[in-house]
Amino acid sequence: MTRRSRPEMIAETRAKLIAAGRKAFGERGYADASMDDFTAEAGLTRGALYHHFGDKKGLLEAVVRQIDAEMAERLKAIAAAAATRWEGFVQENIGYVEMALEPEIQRIVLRDGPAVLGDPSRWPSADGCIAAIRANLEQLQADGVVRDDIDADVAARLISGASTDAALWIANAADAAAASRKAVPAFKALMEGLLRGPRPAAE
Repeated sequence: MTRRSRPEMIAETRAKLIAAGRKAFGERGYADASMDDFTAEAGLTRGALYHHFGDKKGLLEAVVRQIDAEMAERLKAIAAAAATRWEGFVQENIGYVEMALEPEIQRIVLRDGPAVLGDPSRWPSADGCIAAIRANLEQLQADGVVRDDIDADVAARLISGASTDAALWIANAADAAAASRKAVPAFKALMEGLLRGPRPAAE
């Protein structure tokens, strides 16, 4: 049997705790999930949790980062599958809004995340998201698809803010599905305001 290296053992311990935290936060929510839930599920001690994440909040932050990274990969795949760069850009951003209907994302990322970790626009991932939107807008401007009289950085921040706020609203709505049905066409209409020339025909 091959002996694992210390970095491998550390990575395995962190992965177990994150998986346990993700399960507990998803099933019970941050407030009702206990330290014992995480350690018992992972087969580890509280000392391991404190060592790797500091406390329950630190574990939630790690779980949110993991889910956020998975969301980003899914959204990239959505954009890549689209027929045009513009369609991919729109579908990627709308996809984020629609993910607010998924129970795990809804509870962990969009409810407990902001309540415990603060404003999502201040999260480490926010700058990367804005940069990606800005890069897409700049390319679409170069392609002559998006108006060139709009500052790409400002537009990227507005799109990011609108999609985040829409997702938060959906996640906290009494009827999330109904809120999503209202939010998606409105958000799409806002994005189409960036287009140069005639707007695309309504579907």
